Amino acid sequence: MSKRKRFVITSVLLSLGFVGIQLLENQFRLYAIGGLVVLTILLFYWSLREGLGMDMTLTTLILPSLFTAGVGTFWFLLPASIFTRLPIIIFYGLGIYVLCLTNNIYTVAAIRTIALLRAAHGVGFVLSLLTSFLIYDAILSLRSSVFINTVSVAVLSFPLFLQGLWSVYLEKEFSRNLLVYSAVFSLIMGEVALCLYFWPVTVVVGSLFLTIAVYIILGLGQAKMEGRLFYQTVREYLMVGILVFIGMFLATRWGG
Repeated sequence: MSKRKRFVITSVLLSLGFVGIQLLENQFRLYAIGGLVVLTILLFYWSLREGLGMDMTLTTLILPSLFTAGVGTFWFLLPASIFTRLPIIIFYGLGIYVLCLTNNIYTVAAIRTIALLRAAHGVGFVLSLLTSFLIYDAILSLRSSVFINTVSVAVLSFPLFLQGLWSVYLEKEFSRNLLVYSAVFSLIMGEVALCLYFWPVTVVVGSLFLTIAVYIILGLGQAKMEGRLFYQTVREYLMVGILVFIGMFLATRWGG
């Protein structure tokens, strides 16, 4: 069976999984999302098995599983209507298919040079940001304690940064720098989440700000690993962060 057929099967099966969740009682749906995350890992391993080994190529399984978890938790926040959930299922199925194509390029590029790698980097970066927004939105929506918020953001940011940095590194051997960078970046995200807890912002605005923080940190990290961390690059990313911060400051209802 060709890879493209496996990618289509993976997308269809996982999309049908979300449809099947609707048939379950509410108390079982969270467990079903967890099962769907496990199924995502298994199907992606099956789809990409030629390029995977017991090495850093397994990093390609991180983003699909987080994407499924992000869409799944966001799913609970939507109104129980076919007009809101059907587009999400279609969006999820397309996202999974794109992830199959992107991760396939990564696994091939880990062996030999491939022309589509730059395009895959762009798509992978966007999907990382989208996944981070869904996950952070779910965390902030719980309105938990400051400790749980901070730790959750830091812990879940680690695999996001690990896969994002590896997509530039693309080596099969273990890299200590990848772990160090990912851990430091995750700690920064936890500190940002800690500050946001005491900032009177809405869940959506807070999630967007955390996602922008990922955009800046991951973008600079990838630039560092590619050897193109120039002054102009740093200035462009920081300018985005400053503009978003000003926008969030103005959108905040102080003293309300």
